[in-house]
Amino acid sequence: MKPYEKVQAARRSDRPLGGYYISRMIDNFVELHGDRRFGDDGAIIGGVGFLGGKPVTVIGMERGTSVEERMQRNFGYPSPEGYRKALRLMKEAEKFHRPVVCFIGCAGAYCGIDAEERGQGEAIAENLYEMMGLKTPVISVVVGEGGSGGALALGVCDTAIMLENAVYSVISPEGCASILWKDAAKAAEAAEALKLTAEDLYKFEVVEQIIREQGRTAEEICADLKAAIVAEIEAKRSMTTEELLNARYAKFRKIGA
Repeated sequence: MKPYEKVQAARRSDRPLGGYYISRMIDNFVELHGDRRFGDDGAIIGGVGFLGGKPVTVIGMERGTSVEERMQRNFGYPSPEGYRKALRLMKEAEKFHRPVVCFIGCAGAYCGIDAEERGQGEAIAENLYEMMGLKTPVISVVVGEGGSGGALALGVCDTAIMLENAVYSVISPEGCASILWKDAAKAAEAAEALKLTAEDLYKFEVVEQIIREQGRTAEEICADLKAAIVAEIEAKRSMTTEELLNARYAKFRKIGA
């Protein structure tokens, strides 16, 4: 598929997001709510459970399926309290030495004036800062459309995995086309230039693994993804905290070099 076709595939309304993978991968999952400052954000699901028999903290972006659920989850656009909830759970995971698994799938953070008033930019920036120094393994998986800082707020990790038809970009193709050519109709051309596909990002060493989707069922994709995450967590268990943090720093320093 061409890059813009992958963007459209990532945006499909029936594409599974965080809630789907949590329900099928995580045993005895207990969802935790709230950021301890303002409220709870349905666009981000977070909690604890068992993956491969080992305890993990898991955080996923979710837009819902029915109209009612999508309204409750703000159509998958996270608010600042969602990012603060995610960070609260990550710091708890660090305290108890639990690995963190993040499922990314949102076009961007909610940009309403109420979100800005509650510190949307600060919440995202705080996640980026804290995740870089988090003293426990972090595995992030882009399962749908990963857009801008709203996605990157869960993307500072030791290992990044992408599904074959997921995309990950600083801006949407339509937004890019509107800025560069003053014409959103050139979105397909912008998608080519943005290099936002899993294959492109693997070449640039932004992501470490790609999970193939073509011709495979959702159950097969889920099984492969689960195996990949478990293997990455096991590989990180043998590392000291200093080795883990140094490797994470080096991962981001080499991007674009």
